[in-house]
Amino acid sequence: MSTHTARVALLGFGTVGRAVAQILTERPPAGVRLTHIFNRNVARKRAGWVSPDVVWTDDVEAVFASDVDVIVELVGGREPAGAWVRRALESGRSVVTANKQLIAHEGRDLLRLASDQRRHLRFEAAVAGGIPVIGAFRDGIAGDRIERIAGILNGTCNYILTSMESAGATFADALARAQELGYAETDPTDDVEGYDARAKLAILCAVGLRVQVAPADIACRPITVVDAVDFQYADQLHCTIRQISQAELDPADPTRVVASVRPSLVPRRSMLARAEGSKNLILARGHYGGDTIYSGSGAGGGPTSVAVVSDLAAIAALEPERPVATPPQPASRVDPEFLTAHYLRFVVKDRPGVLAALATILASHDINIDAVLQQRVHSKDANPFVVTIEPCPPATLATALAEIARLDFHVAPTVDLPILSDGSGA
Repeated sequence: MSTHTARVALLGFGTVGRAVAQILTERPPAGVRLTHIFNRNVARKRAGWVSPDVVWTDDVEAVFASDVDVIVELVGGREPAGAWVRRALESGRSVVTANKQLIAHEGRDLLRLASDQRRHLRFEAAVAGGIPVIGAFRDGIAGDRIERIAGILNGTCNYILTSMESAGATFADALARAQELGYAETDPTDDVEGYDARAKLAILCAVGLRVQVAPADIACRPITVVDAVDFQYADQLHCTIRQISQAELDPADPTRVVASVRPSLVPRRSMLARAEGSKNLILARGHYGGDTIYSGSGAGGGPTSVAVVSDLAAIAALEPERPVATPPQPASRVDPEFLTAHYLRFVVKDRPGVLAALATILASHDINIDAVLQQRVHSKDANPFVVTIEPCPPATLATALAEIARLDFHVAPTVDLPILSDGSGA
């Protein structure tokens, strides 16, 4: 065990940086000492409760010219954060980061650089906030072979969907409330379109499945298509709706991955259905050990700062020159869809022959209808109803839906949501 005291510099003093500094001031791990804080316009950020020995600066060059051992990158974004992380590693310093986009897109190269430099690159805080899922995959169940990951990785989307379910809120109202509470950004695009969750899923693929997947190769669909009526129909199917991120290895080719992020119907008996509010939940299926579950607060200064400081404690406890991670192998192929049942919600002008027309097209593609659900009609001009179908090849369903879309009775685009099953890992 190392007896060296790791001198730590924070790059960024926002919500997470401030929370990290608070822990390092009030209860620093053994062998860790905060020495520098960098932030633009740093004079406005100074906090009297930080030790007077800490150097505050708005010049990043002052940090790199100092004797710090570990750089904590909390500024976010691909650049200049990426350049600073690379520079830190190249200069012989270890790095802790909460930057999911950087690790998702450049993690493999950065891990290789860290290994070459015999330094640590740790990023527990990049996925699921205070849930130690990266450490669990890397250390806790390292003896297993993880074959499938499924989870709720975005607290903003989970808050919106559970608000729509419990309070009957519209999507717009639920989003506005999430923004008021600080769960959603002023521009919520990354959250509601699935981009945030797919970056996190890419990281879990690298750490858990040991396969590097480019975020852009992971299919994602927005939660904006979900309406309050979908929760009513889901309830009739003994389900709820969540944004589900999932990835699975092909048993015949361990470099081929199926991965997606999209709103899905989840059986109420599933653990994923029980994640409420802004909580995150991840399930991992191991070849030898079976299922393990990780749940907790997925965002916020407090939980995320705990993950950052835990990484610092781990670095201080390990030999500085012994890297703890190796780069994953690149995926040979990433497929976008799982073979599963589907929920199809149509809004049509109510007239004879609508259901027959849909059934004819689905049957022509060998797609079997499982059930038809329809509530009392409130308007003949915009009648919503649901068709559930048995599992079928995704490409076949896409072809059938494209043909159905050309029919002239639609009032709104068809909403297509997968239905998770007991065999889905959820």
